[in-house]
Amino acid sequence: MNTPIALAASAAALLALSASAAGATDRPAAKSECFWARTVTSFAAPDNKTLYVRAAGNQIYRFDMFGPCQDMDWNQRLALVSHGGDSICSGMDAEVVNRAAGLGRQRCPVRSMHKLTPEDIAALPRNAKP
Repeated sequence: MNTPIALAASAAALLALSASAAGATDRPAAKSECFWARTVTSFAAPDNKTLYVRAAGNQIYRFDMFGPCQDMDWNQRLALVSHGGDSICSGMDAEVVNRAAGLGRQRCPVRSMHKLTPEDIAALPRNAKP
């Protein structure tokens, strides 16, 4: 049977495609939702499933985690890590790294991300403003 060979060839083609796509993420797409990870200046986590990030001046983004990220709501040292380049355009492009007391390093996958409007920002509670 040639199935293993066909699967290997398909896997190699997919790997080549993903490598060329990774090069395309070196700069944010034209979507207004994108920002450079290196432009993040502050964050606030009102609970262990929600993270607000200030980036590129006064832009604020909301990140919703797949599940609880232990102690994210009180930890002062979090890292936002981008996948496949420095730009973040969706939740799948990022991961939150948290060093929770007694738990060590914890990686928290992001389910979704969106840019807040000026109205959304004005409506944020004080503990949620980065």
